[in-house]
Amino acid sequence: MAVQLKDIAKRLNISISTVSRVINGTGRVNKDTRELILRTIKEMGYQPNEVARSLKRKSANTIGVIVPDISNSFYASVIKGVEKVARENEHSVIVCNSDEDIQKEEEYVQLLLQKQVSGLVIATVGGDPELFEQYKRSGIPFVFFDNLPNTRENFDVVTIDNVKAGYELARHLIDQGHEKLAILTGPQHQSSAAERLLGFRKCLEENGLSVRDEWIGVGEFRRESGYKIMSEWLKKDELPTAIFAANDFLLYGAIKAILEKGLSIPRDIAAVCFDANDETGLVRPQITSIVQPADMIGTIAGEIIMRKEKNKNLPVYEKIVLEPKLSIHESSLQTIGR
Repeated sequence: MAVQLKDIAKRLNISISTVSRVINGTGRVNKDTRELILRTIKEMGYQPNEVARSLKRKSANTIGVIVPDISNSFYASVIKGVEKVARENEHSVIVCNSDEDIQKEEEYVQLLLQKQVSGLVIATVGGDPELFEQYKRSGIPFVFFDNLPNTRENFDVVTIDNVKAGYELARHLIDQGHEKLAILTGPQHQSSAAERLLGFRKCLEENGLSVRDEWIGVGEFRRESGYKIMSEWLKKDELPTAIFAANDFLLYGAIKAILEKGLSIPRDIAAVCFDANDETGLVRPQITSIVQPADMIGTIAGEIIMRKEKNKNLPVYEKIVLEPKLSIHESSLQTIGR
């Protein structure tokens, strides 16, 4: 009986996917583990089924999408844009939620590669350049959005100018008379978090305001992080007069802490963020926000995948940078004196 991947995995007490990554040259595997697998393959006389591998290289007319948090409306809108392009081209979409976990992201990438997707649209949560080298060797197109790879290698990307967006959002607060600004942002190995903080810093410095380290809150892009950081700030004698949040979930957590303290928005603390999305218009106060064209991001990403599926040798990498839009509402309009 021919030796199969599961036989090698069973002997070494490791996952089949790890053995597959070594054989196919995709994904990240520890050097010692890789060498052990290669020795075992030789010892057991494993021979890959070339017919099956040939079939696998054919596309399944499917686009894979990996997002950090499927409950976030921004990512949902991006998926909608990808799905529109997929249907127009008789493709389907598989969606995976990495839950801000790089290990889950890697596992989903391997799963989607095994399913022979035409390409991947991904908002990565990783920062390891080696990971993207391995993705590139897979031979299928990857289009990144929101958080981008930390590598000098070329890749396809659809995003907004996050530095500019961060600058405009901070500038709006300064125009309202605020001088004591705090920022809630995400992990700094993620490009969107780092660039939004950079735009915030740049705006304050160019307007003669100090960026206070104690009012730079770095956490996860989750409500829990916003609540925890804001709760700590509220214990201090001096409070910021305005909060800038790098995404809506961070701000929602902060607002919960502010309201529990008996304070209100914007009377006591003004608030702005990225991607607040209340299509009903019923939430009060409505949040001033940078609005990303999420549906367009997904549409463009899907179109890039389709172009590269039709021309697999296309050498051009597309970097699409869309304009951010500032949508002003009540949460930031309590003007204060300087």
